[in-house]
Amino acid sequence: MSMKMPILVIATLVCSAYATSEASSSKLTSMVTLQAMEHIFSRSESAHSASISTIMSKMSPQKAWQVLEKSNLTSPALIEMTSHLHSEKSNLRKAAPAGYAAVEGARKLLNDMIYESMSKYDQEIAKCTEYYAQQCAAMEHGRGQISGSNFMAAHSRSLILGAQSCISQCENDVPTRKQDLKEHNSKCKEEKQRATTRLQVVKGDIQVMTDILKMTDCDSTFVQTEKLALLHCQDPCTKKSFVTFDHDGLKQKVSQLQSSVSQGLMQDTFKDLFEGIESMRSVSLLAADAQQTPYVNTTKLSNPLMPRTVVPPNPCTDPKAGAPKARDTATGKDKCTLAKSPQCYKLQERFLLIQSGIKDDEGNLVREIAVMEERCKETADTFEKQIQDDNNKLEQCQADLAEGMKEEAIAAEDARQTARQHEQLNEDLKRQMKTCSENYINYESEMCSLKKIRGELYKKLKVGYSAFFQDCVVSKWDPEDCSKECGGGEQKLSRNVMTHPNKGAKCLPLSAVKKCNLQSCPIDCRLDPWNGWSKCSAQCGGGVQQRLRDVKMAMKYGGKPCDETSQTRACNNQACEKDCELNPWTNWGRCSKDCDGGTRKRQKFISERAEGEGKCPGRWSRERLQYKKCNMIGCELHANAKTKTCDEKLDIVLLIDGSGRLGQSGWNAEIIAANTFVDAFTSQSSQAKISVVLYSGPRTWSGVYKCFGRNTATVDMEKVCKIKTVTHLTNDMAAVKTKIGALVWPKGSTLTSLALLNAATQLTDGRPDAKSVVVAITDGRPLSYWATGLASKYLRKTARLLWVPVTSNAPLWRVKEWATRTWKENVVEAKDFKALENPDLITHVIADICPKSA
Repeated sequence: MSMKMPILVIATLVCSAYATSEASSSKLTSMVTLQAMEHIFSRSESAHSASISTIMSKMSPQKAWQVLEKSNLTSPALIEMTSHLHSEKSNLRKAAPAGYAAVEGARKLLNDMIYESMSKYDQEIAKCTEYYAQQCAAMEHGRGQISGSNFMAAHSRSLILGAQSCISQCENDVPTRKQDLKEHNSKCKEEKQRATTRLQVVKGDIQVMTDILKMTDCDSTFVQTEKLALLHCQDPCTKKSFVTFDHDGLKQKVSQLQSSVSQGLMQDTFKDLFEGIESMRSVSLLAADAQQTPYVNTTKLSNPLMPRTVVPPNPCTDPKAGAPKARDTATGKDKCTLAKSPQCYKLQERFLLIQSGIKDDEGNLVREIAVMEERCKETADTFEKQIQDDNNKLEQCQADLAEGMKEEAIAAEDARQTARQHEQLNEDLKRQMKTCSENYINYESEMCSLKKIRGELYKKLKVGYSAFFQDCVVSKWDPEDCSKECGGGEQKLSRNVMTHPNKGAKCLPLSAVKKCNLQSCPIDCRLDPWNGWSKCSAQCGGGVQQRLRDVKMAMKYGGKPCDETSQTRACNNQACEKDCELNPWTNWGRCSKDCDGGTRKRQKFISERAEGEGKCPGRWSRERLQYKKCNMIGCELHANAKTKTCDEKLDIVLLIDGSGRLGQSGWNAEIIAANTFVDAFTSQSSQAKISVVLYSGPRTWSGVYKCFGRNTATVDMEKVCKIKTVTHLTNDMAAVKTKIGALVWPKGSTLTSLALLNAATQLTDGRPDAKSVVVAITDGRPLSYWATGLASKYLRKTARLLWVPVTSNAPLWRVKEWATRTWKENVVEAKDFKALENPDLITHVIADICPKSA
């Protein structure tokens, strides 16, 4: 019994060594396990022989009998057979029962009992080794389960930490974005309120100007009876010129104009009416009361103001000391009478221009408010989308947190339960191994006891003969390959007879089948597909994107470990303020004109766009587009020709200004210029077609509204709007000149935008292979800058637009914007009407629109 504990300890160590060998291959594991079991529990022949020798050296017949009695092997036959061993006299021959009298009968009985003990010993080894393998495989499986659960718990913890970080970020971002949205909405509300207030002021000014237009209608009885007069004066104290009216009602209306735009238009519009007066740059309009201040909409205070008496101003400040003032003595050219005077329609046109300018300002404000609302809405929508995205992300992260905590709890509980099962299996293994060790000793003791009794009994029964018995001896089991590499297979065992029996016990079975490779098969890690990449952490300057994938099955029992479950990559590495890169300059192009000074251009194209907040020159900037002069020579004229002629295939629309501000001399100069222009296309080789449009406009605001406002009713463009198509596209230049000569000066306002749209309509009947050109003559500002700009942009999509602005009253800088690029070749300026009559100016126009074909 002294060998029980060492065997138990060795068995436990071998089981642990076997169970912790997950990293080795299944074949190596099987070999190590088999060798360990054979070494410890199969008990080698030397260990078995040593144990038998030790037991036999201490075995006496009485002790042997006690072992058999303890093992309940003392059958009646054995008791009768061995009764003489307990008596002092040997009467066995006489007392031997029938059937057992012969010595061979006793030997056979004991050999059978020895064989049975050997079989039980052999079976015990097989049972213990199989139990050991099963328990160790079960504990190995449990440890694999624990490792997998621990991995899942660790993976869940990483998800938990990521979700907590995400929640923290979102809980910080959402209030910040909400505050930004609140401040944005407040700012937009204030800006809109300010713009709306300005709009209301402008609308009030429009109503004031409507009343003024009614008061100054040249055909009204009011003007004819009141004899209104426009005065230009100069204050001798301030040296400033001013314009005023000698009618108190009209002065009162003018003083009601509140917006700076209205007041500026009132001053600028009347500057050119007083010829010969110097220093008109400081003209101001005198209101009804010089001390009157414009109305300001202020918030009424709830608290009463502090009592304060205003010190009266000194009334004795008249530099003339009561003598007549300049405004009282203004006469002659400094006085303009409205009542049916030649200047009446000019003055009325000025008021229409003022009204139109205020309407333009109203439209600009309306569009500004609309753009502001759209911009504010877009920004607010962006903030709200960001807030919604953050809230959705917060909800997702909270769900991920809950899921991670759930998975962590499940994995931890699985690991704890499996650990308890493993502990129970370990305790069962220890108990069973202790039992096996005891049974090994007991069966060896039985074999020794039976052999002892067999020898002693044989010597008593057959005196003079040696008690020699050779029991059968077999070799170790020789195992074949296991039917499975893992998961439990079967293995055939065989052994050979090393020594045949000689009067001893027969041989044990030479073949057997046992279970093998009971360890769990390796399970490789299985992962879900990658989730999408997260949003870049920075818009520029280098950020990070991350993507994750979940563990579908953790690695177990020496399987393939999991690959990475998270990946990061750099994003938006571009510099936040990287400027664009441009290609080299292109070659210089062909000259735009064959005479009169043209241009050649070269340009740069973008090779790499700007990144982040980087800058990039515009396509029209000098950094990307350059011109140089070419063909700086005068144009050669044909014999007896006043101007350069053109043989190009062109469809041309000529727009003639017929506004009232032209004056008779201006009108005459335009007719001369128009005829000279047509002369350039009268040669036999000419391929041009010309359409002529005379444009003016109604003299009253109500008439303008019919043509230009939000009116949808049908209107006669020629009679009401003063837009007359003199001739459609034709190549009969003589007929064109005849119709131009028959034109009557309309003396109206200036609906330039309608004229441009009419030109676009004329060109719809043009020839597909002809170049479309529109030449517009104007002597001053159009009724609406905004509408003219839109019409010009629309027309430039299908035709080349060239302007001939006349006099300094023409809005040159706006004309440059309205003309086709480049403006230097599409704007021919005439400083006065005399210049308009000069054929050289028309030569400049023809040189621009009619270069020789390449």
